[in-house]
Amino acid sequence: MKNWSTDINALMKDPEAYAIWKLEQQVNFGLDGEKINESDLRKYWDRLQVDPARRAFLKILLYV
Repeated sequence: MKNWSTDINALMKDPEAYAIWKLEQQVNFGLDGEKINESDLRKYWDRLQVDPARRAFLKILLYV
């Protein structure tokens, strides 16, 4: 995953914020060959800012 507009080193100082940011990037913009950590996705589900259609799809995969 490549992101030029975010200072990842500064973000990594807060592990929770980094985990949320990384999940949002993966879900909204693609995985780039990586897998999403399901336990982190469930843990931060309520705090993620995700496209509504993708949120609905992921909710089906996670909770059904």
